[in-house]
Amino acid sequence: MNIFEFDKWCRSFLAIEDMARVDASLNGLQIGDKTNQIKKIVFAVDACLETLQKAASMEADLLFVHHGLFWGRPLAITDDHYKRVKLALDHNLALYAVHLPLDMHPVYGNNARLADILGLEEREGFSDYKGYKIGIKGRLSSPLKRDEVVRTLFAGWESSPRMLPFGPSEIQTVGVISGGGIHQVSDAISEGLDLYITGDASHNIYHQSLEAGINVLFGGHYMTEICGVQAVQAKVSKELGIEAEFIDVPTGL
Repeated sequence: MNIFEFDKWCRSFLAIEDMARVDASLNGLQIGDKTNQIKKIVFAVDACLETLQKAASMEADLLFVHHGLFWGRPLAITDDHYKRVKLALDHNLALYAVHLPLDMHPVYGNNARLADILGLEEREGFSDYKGYKIGIKGRLSSPLKRDEVVRTLFAGWESSPRMLPFGPSEIQTVGVISGGGIHQVSDAISEGLDLYITGDASHNIYHQSLEAGINVLFGGHYMTEICGVQAVQAKVSKELGIEAEFIDVPTGL
């Protein structure tokens, strides 16, 4: 399979074209020759210098990330940005990024995979973002205590999730928006949910959550966005038979 064919395969199940008008990320191939063959793909959350270096050292042909290098405006290829791009070019390493289409995919998305881990049932789209339901809400088959939710989602990972314990001690209804979904807590409150899960923590929603009586779990931007790229990694291994590995470069945030 070459990069052109891989791009076509990704677009067959990820809404890259559909979300181009609302996503600042330049989704799809950001660096690379579409005619190059792919024998190994590595997956990571961020296209930082460290992940690019590791991908190159692993002799990968393509690095698939959630957060790429190009975000909705012209960007001079100088300084640190130059170092990243040059490293990729020097090692003939293609870069492929998928942002919002991976957050919200109903099967392979970050929100969907977090919902899978929790075992959410009766799932629906949740929280409108420029005409798209960006998150997922649902119901637990059996109520869980707050600490049980945290353990279910993050056991075994080096992470420091934070909980605002302002809602019911036993949780039944949950809304999930991975990454930077702090402002969507208003939608979780409007829906009357017991728990809202997102990535980034914010002082700004503390009193709003307290006064509304809702639990909010800040899982970390990085930790809530691992599972989407890993889901695509598993799909690549199963359907394409291409060697695929995950690079873990946690930020603690």
